[in-house]
Amino acid sequence: MRRPVLDKLLRNLKRGDTLVVYKLDRIARSLKHLLSIIDRLQDRGADFHSLTEHIDTNTPAGRLMLQMLGAFAEFEREMIRERTRSGMQAAKKRGVRLGRPRSLDPVQERQAVAQWRTGRYTLTALAHQYGCHLSSIKRAVYRADQVSQPRLID
Repeated sequence: MRRPVLDKLLRNLKRGDTLVVYKLDRIARSLKHLLSIIDRLQDRGADFHSLTEHIDTNTPAGRLMLQMLGAFAEFEREMIRERTRSGMQAAKKRGVRLGRPRSLDPVQERQAVAQWRTGRYTLTALAHQYGCHLSSIKRAVYRADQVSQPRLID
């Protein structure tokens, strides 16, 4: 929920300013958050305008409409999140590996780890040698360390 740019924007608003957004769901992730933002705007004497939803937050009817639209936007986000999770679970059951493919194949990972363990190579040098990002080498070393040092279960 940390949104430093939005927080800075809200702090800098003055009486008579208008906060313009494209759509309600672009400014807040929940109805509670949206109402909090609108309260902050009103406390500063600033107005609110959505380009997609035409709502006047200065009237009781407009505020009610804002709350209803905010609730629907929150519901829609939750439905998308639920469908995404279901789709990912179904893909996993089908054996699909989620995420980006690894930069190094298993043979390259073993070679890089073996070179690292000699103490003659830096992680950065190995990343350059294998043409991948430094983080890929770090993860390979970490995975190899996890395999070579199994956890003890109490």
